[in-house]
Amino acid sequence: MPKLLLMDHDGGIDDLLSLLLVLTMPDVELLGVTVTPADCYIEPALESTYKLLQLTSHEHIPLGRGDYAGINAFPSEWRARPDIINALPMLINLPKAPDPYAYPAAPDLLIDRLTQASDKVTILLTGPCSNLVLALEKAPELADKIEQIVWMAGAFTVSGNVQTYQHDGSAEWNVFWDPVSTRKLVEWQLPLTFIPLDVTNHVPVTKAFLSKLATQIDYPLSNLAGQFWALTLDTIPGYYYTYFMWDILATSYLAMPEQFKTQSVRMNVCTRPPNAGQTYLDGAGYAATIVTDVNVENFYEYLLGQFKR
Repeated sequence: MPKLLLMDHDGGIDDLLSLLLVLTMPDVELLGVTVTPADCYIEPALESTYKLLQLTSHEHIPLGRGDYAGINAFPSEWRARPDIINALPMLINLPKAPDPYAYPAAPDLLIDRLTQASDKVTILLTGPCSNLVLALEKAPELADKIEQIVWMAGAFTVSGNVQTYQHDGSAEWNVFWDPVSTRKLVEWQLPLTFIPLDVTNHVPVTKAFLSKLATQIDYPLSNLAGQFWALTLDTIPGYYYTYFMWDILATSYLAMPEQFKTQSVRMNVCTRPPNAGQTYLDGAGYAATIVTDVNVENFYEYLLGQFKR
């Protein structure tokens, strides 16, 4: 039986690449996609999402629109990226996407898809967890329909990637955007696996990888993925900020968990400055699983193989 999956992403380049990767997985049945307006402006991100579904003949998969604005906004320069994606040659002339204001609310779509699912569902989060928390608060009985949650989030034994005012740099962005919902999610004590910076720091987007991907340019998905990743090389400011395969590493965990090392921990999250969004180990905290390592070579080879489909 295929793995039943719901995906919530926040519209960044790595989120859209993660959606593309999910759509190459033969053993996954994607039940729905919801979008959080965190690392994106919601309207162009919904358009990008629909275009990728359309490009891969999956436009029947329902989309949900997130309208919750979070607590700590992503930089505007990052949020504008889906507009660039929509202008790429493989996407710009696709038929017009539906009205972005006509989509159901993201929490309502999650509730509907979980209610209708024939079996337990895995949830992949590549952005903040707010839509899922809002859904569970509205329909708490649906917690029993969740098989596991795989979330690209957190930084437990390494520095965070938030560099902003009134912050000490200890947090990862997906948690920092809404630390209150993060605390609520871990309090649910659902089967939750974090793919944190501790492991994503092992897999940067390198020119060597992009060069290998470029040798597959005759494969449409490789061509498109290469264009996506090329847009990350000027991530602001490029002289100290490296773009990693954050979300796509979390997505690959669905297909090859045996390539990862995990650890069962007790953890907690801070909700106030100067370390709002910091995730940390806490023996008196909440049970969770964190991924600590990955077979890097096999991971890169897996991506190259999937984008040749």
